[in-house]
Amino acid sequence: MENAVEVRHLTKAFTFPVKDPDKGFLGNLFSPQSRSITAVDDISFSVQEGESLAFIGPNGAGKSTTIKILTGILWPTSGNVSVLGFDPQEQRKELALNIGTVFGQRSQLIFNLPISDSFDLFARVYEIEKSRYAAQRGKLVTLFDLGEILDQPVRKLSLGQRMKAEIAVALLHEPPIVFLDEPTIGLDIVAKRRLRENLKAINKELKTTIFLTSHDAGDIETLCKRTIIINHGKMIFDDKTTNLKRRYLNKKIVRIALEEKDMLDVKRMPPGIEILKNKGGGAKFVVDTSVIPIDEVLKEIIHGKDIQDITIEDPPLEEVIGKIYEAKTR
Repeated sequence: MENAVEVRHLTKAFTFPVKDPDKGFLGNLFSPQSRSITAVDDISFSVQEGESLAFIGPNGAGKSTTIKILTGILWPTSGNVSVLGFDPQEQRKELALNIGTVFGQRSQLIFNLPISDSFDLFARVYEIEKSRYAAQRGKLVTLFDLGEILDQPVRKLSLGQRMKAEIAVALLHEPPIVFLDEPTIGLDIVAKRRLRENLKAINKELKTTIFLTSHDAGDIETLCKRTIIINHGKMIFDDKTTNLKRRYLNKKIVRIALEEKDMLDVKRMPPGIEILKNKGGGAKFVVDTSVIPIDEVLKEIIHGKDIQDITIEDPPLEEVIGKIYEAKTR
């Protein structure tokens, strides 16, 4: 299996002018000072064809800078990059015809026109032959369940519907790799689940390489078999997502609403549970799933209690990344 992405010793530094208050206006104008920030610091990795990779990190870690270099938008300060055998900076046009990109907060659909018009436009842009276009469009409309909204203006779509259409359009020219930057941001639970199912199908059935960035642990667990974590421009984790889940995503935050008179019996709680709140009408606690399975915890709680509502959440991904970074630093 060949590599879809090759990155070797990639570094990107940004230089910008800074004012010296002691120099005054003319001094800063004629002898300006500058400052340099390294956004990506000597990272190396590869992504195999057909692989699903999560490339994650906190805000300012260097994720977006790396993606912009991989897609030819930015030039690296040093290092070598290859995507599908192309040099993203020297062969940007050729690369653009062979990749798909989706940015969760930036639409590539035509806002006031139906989705079908965006499909037609992108078919022209990518010079897709008519019969191939018809077949691929039909496949994507079915896969993403776009039939009923195909003729609706984009401005009238829900966020979940728009994101499905965004990804479908990005796949219209059958790119071997698609870069997804926060594709589920702002979606409700149902819309997220459906979109994840669609992306899994694309990866499995079409063998499309997925390069994903996300702040949602659910996206990473569901879609990606491998995870790279970057922080302060450096790679701090590169392993199977199952290992990340076992070692670092083993905490669940549980919130329950009870009858006003009810409280949890702290003395009966098994090991692996940390109670954060326990007052009449509500409780919040953290479960370490490496110590006790979540289903056993729920059985223990539900026994003899009138549960009004219950939610189970992952801890914030930034918190998980912070712990990994601290461990690496030590």
